Amino acid sequence: MRPLGVEARIGEPRQVVWRCRPPYAPLVNGAERAAQVAERQLAAVLPRRWRHVRAVAAKAQGLAHLALTGDSDLLIAAAWLHDIGYAPGVVRTGFHALDGARWLLRQGYEPRLAGLVANHSCASYEAAERGLADVLAAEFPLEVSPTSDALWYADMTTGPDGQDLSVEERLAEIRRRYGPDDLVTRFWSKAEAPLLIAVRRVHGRMAAQPM
Repeated sequence: MRPLGVEARIGEPRQVVWRCRPPYAPLVNGAERAAQVAERQLAAVLPRRWRHVRAVAAKAQGLAHLALTGDSDLLIAAAWLHDIGYAPGVVRTGFHALDGARWLLRQGYEPRLAGLVANHSCASYEAAERGLADVLAAEFPLEVSPTSDALWYADMTTGPDGQDLSVEERLAEIRRRYGPDDLVTRFWSKAEAPLLIAVRRVHGRMAAQPM
């Protein structure tokens, strides 16, 4: 099955919209391996980030039934690895989504997994603030799918210490933590609306496919 198409709206990144799992995708690296890699890179040097990542992965596991058919392992692996770009040995540009995705490709992870990491949680808006929008879009087109939506939801309903938050509480926490003038706060002023749209899609799937 082919994607519905590559969409490009004015002012928005190029998007690959999937309604079912892409064909001939190579076998994904297992979630167990992803957990081990994330722990090695984050647990000792960034313990707070590690607490967040563990909780996001646990939440993604609970949402796995909402992903595209065959994507459960991919979703959970992406959750374990979504913040790998913060690890000191991975940082290159300072934009964690791009740094993490590039590192994953260098480690032999499949491009689709790297793309989910590259674009998680409205990262394209942060890329624009950093002057990296064209670079991100060229290397990692934005996937729009139930799998990517579930990853965003897991991340953006989990606080920095792993606490369960609503999306609104998470955004408020981010703004308090970074302050009004930080780049992160600026990009979320633009990214909040598309994030809430993705969250509504997840809520709709939850209602239609309860555990």
